[in-house]
Amino acid sequence: MTTKTVTLRKVERIRPDNFEQEDHFYPKALNSQLHPLVSNFLNLDHERIIKRYSHLNPQICTDTLRDILSYETQHFFWGGSDLFYVTTEAGNRRMVILETNSCPSGQKSMPPRTDADEHRGYKFLIENSFIPALKKRKKRLPKGSLAVIYDKNYMETSGYASTIADLTGEDVYLIPHFHGEEQFITFEDGVMQLKLETGEIIPIRAAFRYVTQKPWNRIPATTKTFIYNSTRVCLAGGRNKLLANKAYELYNSELAESGLRINMPETIKDVNKLAVPLWVQKFGGKAVIKIPYSNAGQGVFTVTNQDELDAFMQMDYPYDQFIVQSLIGHYEWSSTSEHGKFFHIGTVPNKKGNIYIADLRLMVYNSPSKGFMPCAVYARRARKPLEAEYPKNSWDVLGTNLSVKTGENQWDSDTSRLMLMDRKDFNSLGIGTDDLIEAYIQTVLTIVAIDKMAQHLSNKKGGFKKKLFKTLDNDESLFNEIMF
Repeated sequence: MTTKTVTLRKVERIRPDNFEQEDHFYPKALNSQLHPLVSNFLNLDHERIIKRYSHLNPQICTDTLRDILSYETQHFFWGGSDLFYVTTEAGNRRMVILETNSCPSGQKSMPPRTDADEHRGYKFLIENSFIPALKKRKKRLPKGSLAVIYDKNYMETSGYASTIADLTGEDVYLIPHFHGEEQFITFEDGVMQLKLETGEIIPIRAAFRYVTQKPWNRIPATTKTFIYNSTRVCLAGGRNKLLANKAYELYNSELAESGLRINMPETIKDVNKLAVPLWVQKFGGKAVIKIPYSNAGQGVFTVTNQDELDAFMQMDYPYDQFIVQSLIGHYEWSSTSEHGKFFHIGTVPNKKGNIYIADLRLMVYNSPSKGFMPCAVYARRARKPLEAEYPKNSWDVLGTNLSVKTGENQWDSDTSRLMLMDRKDFNSLGIGTDDLIEAYIQTVLTIVAIDKMAQHLSNKKGGFKKKLFKTLDNDESLFNEIMF
């Protein structure tokens, strides 16, 4: 079953005290009950997490982990990682990062923490992260209104707008900002300007951003309006898989003596299309090829046979650079990387004996006073079960993303494969508290890594270092899209 995403191509003015749960949560999440184990995880404070994690991983430096969990980000305020839970030939389980998104979905899929938890994760994030970040910058902000800008996921973006209105007592403008469509906002001297149908111009002092498709081509990397998160975060790794991987490697080097590290598939970067088959061959003919700047399941190609590689090579692409990663699948057909062979643990077998690949989406936010806190969790399973035989169509077995692109700026969502953190779905995932803690720590590590990369790309005056960026990502097609 697919659920259509409602997209209204008009500016809306959201007033306080109008939050309606049925407008901002999936029907299956409305009356769900949070699994007790997940509830317990969400209530763990930093010290208990550190105590448990260091008990299971005695080689880590607890002081470093404590500093990381309490780290105050400069640019990357909320994000969500997609993780696979895998194991090695020796039976060592771990969570592996697929990617980290700078404006992730997740709130509409989250069961309530308590019966009185009307706004659920929307409130936790806005109250503990967005509003404190706003207050911290109050003296530097231009005068103006609050806004939420979006190009996808109306159910959640309207939920954020309504929650911001409720918690601030202000009207909030909900603004569609789609690539290639009518633009309701412009930037004048770094300040976002909203033009209403009446012709009235409304300056925006701060905007919550859920713009996912090439956000850098219509939102500048440097603005006076506070944008949560800025497109600089996207370019630094939040929606740029190439720079994300470089950020992870740099941060892993920094963490080398602490025993902590970001777990990721072996990755070959800066690959020209003509060289892709050579690197696929390196991984034994089984690999994942990615356009670094796509998301929502677009631009990801799984290869387990020559036909799939030939199909990739026959297509034309808008960018010059690719990344090639080792493939994690069944034990019989996973890539062998420099770290050995990883394969999927998968879901608990159903009544038919089928095991499915599932990923875990974990969303966190950063609070100036509390550091990192988990906000939402859900899982997604693949369409077809995992078998020992090579799949003819590997995406059906490996692909977990729920977004379905039906046209330019048009999306559906396959909610039949959505797995909630409720009493029913969670048990079939086969994970426990320690896996959730591992996923949380991995997510935090990636956000810190990308935040540090965003800092490297910022000069002393807050501007964007174009030359450094081009050195790190020499893709002329991408560079020409960026709005500086």
